[in-house]
Amino acid sequence: MILTRADTLTFDPRGQLSRVFVEGFYEWVKPFHKDKEILVQIFTHVFCPEYFYVALDGETVCAMAACTQGYSPIVLKREEFIKVLGFLRGNLMYFSLKRHIVRNEYPFTLSKNTGTIEFVATEESHRNQGLAHKLLTHLIEQTPYDAYVLEVADLNKNALKLYTKLGFKEMKRIKAAKNSGTDYFIYMRKS
Repeated sequence: MILTRADTLTFDPRGQLSRVFVEGFYEWVKPFHKDKEILVQIFTHVFCPEYFYVALDGETVCAMAACTQGYSPIVLKREEFIKVLGFLRGNLMYFSLKRHIVRNEYPFTLSKNTGTIEFVATEESHRNQGLAHKLLTHLIEQTPYDAYVLEVADLNKNALKLYTKLGFKEMKRIKAAKNSGTDYFIYMRKS
């Protein structure tokens, strides 16, 4: 297994990042489209490889995580959503994602030495093997921050267990909107 930053690869990893993302976050993206292949096609353009760390099995991305300094590691292109979904559904998905993912601000002030970890996902066939733990440990070792924060849904028990094992501690809990698929969003910090 190789752990590296996605922009160092000799191939464009965005299609594979999209596949891992759709598998990992399917419950949150399926209201836009039930077909996983269509969702993979829709999301391929969004990933900025310079912010993503990946675990590779050969040349296959099997886990991913992004780290930035509080800004989004993805860029949404409205025309790409419209091209795949049509004008109405494409715009609906674009504006919804822009509001909820790209402009997702933390409910506290981030210091300049704090990294934000996002989009942690593992391909289904590689889950429960400690891969996300290894990848996040690598990410933390390779990035220059003194502290890290992340957001996790309270119902995502596996992620909560992983982050706690890595030394993250809950710092804030916010009630989620109705029909969001979770009860609370938990903000965790590791110094």
